[in-house]
Amino acid sequence: MEEEDEEEAAAVSGGAGPGCGCKGIRSCLLCERPAQAAPPTQEDERFVYCPASGLAEGEERSRFAGWAFPFPGVFLAEEFVSEDEEAEMVELMDRDEWKPSQSGRKKQDYGPKVNFKKQRLKAGGFTGLPSFSKRIVAQMEACSVLGGFLPVEQCNLDYRPERGSAIDPHFDDWWLWGERLVSLNLLSKTVLSMSCDSEDSIQLFPTFSNENGGLTPPGPLTQTSPRENPGTRGSSCPLSPRFVPSKDVTVAIHLPRRSLLVLHGDARYKWKHAIHRRHIEQRRVCVTFRELSAEFSAGGRHEELGKELLEIALSFQGTPV
Repeated sequence: MEEEDEEEAAAVSGGAGPGCGCKGIRSCLLCERPAQAAPPTQEDERFVYCPASGLAEGEERSRFAGWAFPFPGVFLAEEFVSEDEEAEMVELMDRDEWKPSQSGRKKQDYGPKVNFKKQRLKAGGFTGLPSFSKRIVAQMEACSVLGGFLPVEQCNLDYRPERGSAIDPHFDDWWLWGERLVSLNLLSKTVLSMSCDSEDSIQLFPTFSNENGGLTPPGPLTQTSPRENPGTRGSSCPLSPRFVPSKDVTVAIHLPRRSLLVLHGDARYKWKHAIHRRHIEQRRVCVTFRELSAEFSAGGRHEELGKELLEIALSFQGTPV
């Protein structure tokens, strides 16, 4: 999900600074001038995703405290791998070269060579996913949301606070990559920040604590239109819905160490995702798996190429390209 975009694909070692892969508007602590080193103040997320309820709940200190809305398309499995499995995976990754990437990250790619802008790809140099991922992919089959998931690409990304590692809000490609984006979070916790550029409004509802201590919707709400109730509690009923512009809403998804995250549906196609500098406190390694889009799957225009790529990927004999 933390994708290498077209600009990143063109990045080379030794870009704007020693060991830096930044190009264009991207920068990191290795290439920023002293006057630039302090990034603009970023506002804290206004909502926090709750895996138990599936709700984005207003933060206590924000003006949205006590309000929530459904946030579909997120699956989070904690302790997906053990400490020993984590240590083994990272040790094997570190045997290969980490190449400089944008915004203070380093990367290892296992996948076809792609030009997203021109929508072209070729298998040249792609030898499959790494051998240590075979066990992880098998474990994914136990997750209901990952039924039939066949990864064709893996991207390992290394984040470090001393490099100012981050990734700007973005969508992963839709032409080549399919519905589900899978990410394994290793070595340290972090936060995935979700934002939306839509001109639509989001309907919030007030919440109350249930007997288990969680937040739940109170039931049917008095229906009022956004024009009648532009961002305030309705006067006709204390439980009237509240409408806020999508652009004013940010959602924090807390990713524990060794957790597996799947984004699909609205979380994949309507909400951008990002990792901010302030959420990288220690070294963090992210392992992202992607499946093919319908265009490269059974019945799609590029079905045969898709079959070829999957056969290579699932040989699990790959080295970074």
